[in-house]
Amino acid sequence: MMEPLALFIGRRFSKAKRRNKLVSFISVSSMIGISVGVMVIIVGLSAMNGFERELEKRVLAVIPHAQLEGVDAPVASWRTMQETAIANPNVEAGAPYVTFTALLEKGANLKPVQIRGIDPKAEETVSNIHQYVLDNGWQRLQPGEQAIVLGKGIADGLGVKVGDWVTALIPSPDPDLKLRAPKRIRLQVLGILSLGGQVDHGLSLIPIQDAQSYIGMGDAVTGVALKLSEPLEARHIVREVGKTLKEYVYLKNWTQEYGFLYRDIQMVRTIMYLVMVLVIGVACFNIVSTLMMAVKDRAADVAVLRTMGAKDGLIRSIFIWHGLLSGLFGSLIGSVMGCLIAFNLTSIVGWIESLTGQDFLSGDIYFVDFLPTEPHLMDVFLVSTTAVVLSLLATWYPAQRACKLHPASVLSAR
Repeated sequence: MMEPLALFIGRRFSKAKRRNKLVSFISVSSMIGISVGVMVIIVGLSAMNGFERELEKRVLAVIPHAQLEGVDAPVASWRTMQETAIANPNVEAGAPYVTFTALLEKGANLKPVQIRGIDPKAEETVSNIHQYVLDNGWQRLQPGEQAIVLGKGIADGLGVKVGDWVTALIPSPDPDLKLRAPKRIRLQVLGILSLGGQVDHGLSLIPIQDAQSYIGMGDAVTGVALKLSEPLEARHIVREVGKTLKEYVYLKNWTQEYGFLYRDIQMVRTIMYLVMVLVIGVACFNIVSTLMMAVKDRAADVAVLRTMGAKDGLIRSIFIWHGLLSGLFGSLIGSVMGCLIAFNLTSIVGWIESLTGQDFLSGDIYFVDFLPTEPHLMDVFLVSTTAVVLSLLATWYPAQRACKLHPASVLSAR
């Protein structure tokens, strides 16, 4: 298959004359700049995709997507409310829960926690929290056994391990609003919840029957947790559910407490797209410089082509191909390097951490203690296409200047 004339000449023009190596240097610099820009953006977007995946896998798979909570008192008719909620096509499952605040005591160590009473079988239908409970603590979480599962951060703060006993100080409700001593209950740690992030530092689990007994709630519950088919649409779905309920309840969704994680990821992603345009745009300015110098360097050749009958379209296409080749090769090299790094980013960062002895991500602060990655083909296509389009735009002005060269004046000056 014959190579187009404009591409053939443009490829030959990309090799500067021996006496002017500066053009070649700037051309290579522009290609390297585009490659580095494309590579960095692909790696950055892959990391953001990884964080979003871990958010859905670890956080959204563990915390309730939505909660229907009593306004002024515990919900006595929670079974009816749960059935009504599940009737919504966007609600997959529901589970009752009881929550209250307590102070855990172990020796001289004190830790305020939120204790959540759950029905283990029902809870498995709305979350995967049981997968993060160590030492078979989930299976041993039975009512009447004075059992409790502690978050890892809580257990570390109290200095306890599986099998140890802790004392829970629970406020005693008083209808007369008189000051009363808290109720003291001995609980045995049967498991450790190790998820990462804030959840480990504030959540403890006990059987729902025990929770109802400790705070005198009877058969009522604090609310009903829901699992939704579309967690990212939780705000709208929970409102639809609320309109079908007869009870007055608070409509809560996961974005109220953990939405900042998702918003931060999307904000960083948007910033990276902006940085992508700026970085590649700056690299494309080198293409403009390269072509302007190439037009001057190849003025005599252009003049000869003119005398041979070359039209403006051919001259313009030659220099467009000249500049576009830098963008194409830079985009290709950057995409390949970016994908190679992105697919191995977790292991690369882990190796750097072991080499320096520093942890870049702390599991106590973030919900992961490693740098996740998930390259997407669409991101690679978008970044590489943007680089090529910007490179194409950068060639237009120099190509127009080349079309305006007058053969007679150029050749007479030579």
